[in-house]
Amino acid sequence: MRAVVDRVRDVGRTGHRRLRTYFLVAVQAGLAAALAWTVAREVLGNPDPTFAPAAAVSVIAASLGNRTRRTVELVAGVVLGIVLGDLLVGLLGTGPWQTGVIVFLAVTAAVLVRGTGALVTQAGGTAVLVATLTPVSPDLELPRTVNALVGGVVGLLVVLVIAPLNPLRAVRRVADPALDRFACQMTASAEALARADVRAADEVLARMRAAEAELDQIDEMVTAADEVVRFSPVRWRRRRALAAYRHGAEHLDRAFRNSRGMVRRIGTTLRDREPVPPQLPAALEHFSEAIRLLHREFLAAEEPVAARERVLRAVRDAGEACRQDIGFSGTIVVSQLRTVANDLLRATGVPPDEARRLVRRAAAAR
Repeated sequence: MRAVVDRVRDVGRTGHRRLRTYFLVAVQAGLAAALAWTVAREVLGNPDPTFAPAAAVSVIAASLGNRTRRTVELVAGVVLGIVLGDLLVGLLGTGPWQTGVIVFLAVTAAVLVRGTGALVTQAGGTAVLVATLTPVSPDLELPRTVNALVGGVVGLLVVLVIAPLNPLRAVRRVADPALDRFACQMTASAEALARADVRAADEVLARMRAAEAELDQIDEMVTAADEVVRFSPVRWRRRRALAAYRHGAEHLDRAFRNSRGMVRRIGTTLRDREPVPPQLPAALEHFSEAIRLLHREFLAAEEPVAARERVLRAVRDAGEACRQDIGFSGTIVVSQLRTVANDLLRATGVPPDEARRLVRRAAAAR
């Protein structure tokens, strides 16, 4: 029952965090749909503006950080579908097999120009409409193209000017729980190692596997925030603060994945009853604190000096542990810890050669 209750709580907390993160997306979608319909119907006089709000919502619902590209692909897909549809209807006529051929060729053309989902979908969907509705609606092409332009432009206007997300707040909402969990699992793995608790180490590994999606969300949200600070005039002042997250996101993700391998080897160390020098759990504790310091310094737009120092302290402790009575798997844990240290130093902005040099020097220090 306790496991079920804990699982329900985790699901509830995750759902609440996702709602807080994506609530603005729902607001943007509703606002964009209303504005697109109004512009297409009331301003441009389009009697059937349905596709304009649909296109606007399609832009809003695109993967965060890809909305500008999504708009271009959406409009390009519509134009491609119309051009090919008109040309082929003139050559082949209309009917079921003609519709199949027209859609096949439209999708093939979209793929050949290296189009992704939006371009392919819009090219195929528009070709269907042209092939099936041309006999009863011969003037379909221009309104659909205009609606696509209206929807795309309105969608971008909403996400970049009218109601842009707050880039730092959005990143923090996903980074706070993800990095806190990363740090907590490093602390838990240190405790499991110090107590020689194999079960606790296995539980840490299971939690880290389950938390992988949270780390992926950081990269997604940083990409979205980066799009906003590049194109939204009201968010330009956030560029410097976001630059640290943008640079560090890839290396933090790598550090998390490598640390998961390290925790797996910790379990092997404990199962084989190898000796564990006290400096090894201490090194993991320093890693945990380094992750927290790094996040704190990112948010303050400060040079992450304290995080670097704590990472190197972890490497020094691990090096000292390696010079003690330690087994085969313990030696691998130390090696993996140095790899994670290199990832974390890269996340703080240290160049690759310098990161390797600092790790080597710290490992050899006594």
